[in-house]
Amino acid sequence: MKTSARECQNMAQIRAEIDRLDSELITLFAERWTYITRAAEIKKPIGLAARIESRVEEVASNVKAHAREAGLNEKTYETMWRHLMESAIAHEEDLMEAEENVK
Repeated sequence: MKTSARECQNMAQIRAEIDRLDSELITLFAERWTYITRAAEIKKPIGLAARIESRVEEVASNVKAHAREAGLNEKTYETMWRHLMESAIAHEEDLMEAEENVK
């Protein structure tokens, strides 16, 4: 059961909520990864590269805006997302290369 930060009375409750959120974040990242995989499947036959710099910058800008709106440090989340995007691009490149090697 979800307990707000204000309702937590001890560190055990805080840790349980952080663990719950971490699990939810991983589930969301796993869902995001399915879209990355599908993007590679769509990009390859139409000749798009894994890295599309304008899209990288668009996502970074979106993340900064979302962080700012949530009262978070936008630079921190931009840095995190840029790392996430680099991992996603590498995954797309690996998938696209593997498909190329099958032919």
